[in-house]
Amino acid sequence: MKFKIQHFQYLKNKQFVFINALLVVFFFFTSGFLNAQQIAILKYEGGGDWYANPTALPNLIAFSNKNNHTNIERKPQTVDVSSNEIYNYPIIFITGHGNVFFSEDAAQNLRNYLISGGFLQISDNYGLDPYIRKEMKKVFPELEFQEIPLDHAIYHQKYSFSVLPKIHEHNNKPPQGFGLFYKDRLICFYDFESDLSDGWEDEVVHNDPHEIRLKALQMGANIISYAFKY
Repeated sequence: MKFKIQHFQYLKNKQFVFINALLVVFFFFTSGFLNAQQIAILKYEGGGDWYANPTALPNLIAFSNKNNHTNIERKPQTVDVSSNEIYNYPIIFITGHGNVFFSEDAAQNLRNYLISGGFLQISDNYGLDPYIRKEMKKVFPELEFQEIPLDHAIYHQKYSFSVLPKIHEHNNKPPQGFGLFYKDRLICFYDFESDLSDGWEDEVVHNDPHEIRLKALQMGANIISYAFKY
């Protein structure tokens, strides 16, 4: 009886590995051919407002489609961090002001997505930083956020930046772009003390000057271009 239980567990583990392999293949197929220009907002647990800045991503998509000649579906999708549907989207965005929580399964799912070719953009709304850093450690305990040098390609797509745009003030700190690198590939871009997604919102939301919003949209378009290319 003990042998049968162990044999069943072995088969179960083999099945899990096989299913994960199929998901990776499916991700590359769909991202390369079917859904190459779809992006999504990441829904997470913990009580934080993952739905913050509702006009931001539609505006960024419209700007990218017009100026970078992408063909992204105008309405972004919403995908749960623990869902297999995450593999349908080559780029996912996360923001919010409060608590973020990834379960063990959700963290593993996000890790598999990112090492399989996916890309995560994190925009630092005020109050997000301590939570997102802690949860991303669950996803990649072996990695640390590194400040991305300003000569990196993500700052020099169609638009060239010598500094990350500063949209809103948080704690009197300069804006910084942090990244997670897995096997030398940038898999996550984190705009810190910058608040890019606020700059993507409708003008009436924050009443930011046109020049500030334009810089935010241009940097956002760079991020999209980079993620599609690399």
